[in-house]
Amino acid sequence: MTGQAPTGVALWVAGARPKTLPAAVVPVAVGTAAVADQNFTVWRAAAAMVVALALQVATNFANDYSDGIRGTDDDRVGPMRLVGSGAASASAVKKAMLAAFGVAGVVGLGLSVVVNPWLLAVGAASIAAGWFYTGGSKPYGYLGLGEVFVFVFFGVVATVGSAYVQTESVSALAVVLSIPVGVFATALLIINNLRDLVGDEESGKRTLAVRLGDTRTRSLYLLSMIGAFGLIAVVAIGTRRSWLLLGLLGLLPAIPALRTVASGAKEQALIPVLEATGKTQLLAGLAMTIGLALTS
Repeated sequence: MTGQAPTGVALWVAGARPKTLPAAVVPVAVGTAAVADQNFTVWRAAAAMVVALALQVATNFANDYSDGIRGTDDDRVGPMRLVGSGAASASAVKKAMLAAFGVAGVVGLGLSVVVNPWLLAVGAASIAAGWFYTGGSKPYGYLGLGEVFVFVFFGVVATVGSAYVQTESVSALAVVLSIPVGVFATALLIINNLRDLVGDEESGKRTLAVRLGDTRTRSLYLLSMIGAFGLIAVVAIGTRRSWLLLGLLGLLPAIPALRTVASGAKEQALIPVLEATGKTQLLAGLAMTIGLALTS
C-alpha cells in the first residue's frame, strides 16, 4: 500500500473495505424490487439492508483478524489490512467484528420476530459462514471454497431473503435474479484472489485462484462477468421485463476491467479492476432495480 496510512475513523472505514459493499447493497435492492408490486414495507427493506451491510463489514473484519493472526496478511499487494500492517491490534479488530456481527444479529432478530422465526437459522448460518471463511482451524476460504460462500450468501440468500421479508413467501423472480447477482459478487472475490495469488500461494492460502492458477482464474473472471450480463438478458427476455436490460449499463465500467484482466495485468495493476468490478456490480444491480420498478 502506498501513501500515508489513514488514522482514526478513516482507518476503520478503510478496514471495513467499502469497495466490497456493493456485494451487500445489490442483492437487497434487487430482491426488494422483485416483489415491490406485491408488497413494499420501507422499514423491512431498511432492516434487510442493515443486516446485509453489517454482515459484509463483519466478514471483512473477520477476514482481517484471522489472516492477520496467521500472518498471511504480512506482505499484501492490495489495500492495507489492519492487523497485518500493525495499524490496529488483533483484539481491536476482533471487537469491531463482533460489533458488526452483533448489529446484524439484533436487527435480524427484529425481522425474524415479525416475519418468520426461521430467519434466525438463516442469520446464524450467515454469521457462521462469515467467520469460518478464514476463521477456525480449517477455514473454507483456504480450501478454495470462498466463491461458493459468496454466491450462496451474497447472491441467493440475500436476494431471495430480501424478497421474502417483504412478502413472506419465496419469489420465483427473486430466485432467478439472484443468479446474476451472485455471479457478480463472486467475480469480485475472483479478481481479489487473482490479485493476491502470488502472496496467497507463498503463505499457504489455497484459494480457488491458487488452485486454478493464473490463466484459468483470469478465464473464470472473464466468463463470470460476461455470463452475468448474459443472464440479465436471458431473464429480461424470459420474463418479458425488457426494462431489466438496463442492467447492461454495468458494461460501461466492466469493459475496461475485462480488457485489463485479458491483457495479463498482475498484482498492483489489478487493484483498479477490483474497484471497477464493484462499480459494475453496483451499476448493474441498481439499474436492474430501476428496471424492475418500471415494470411493476
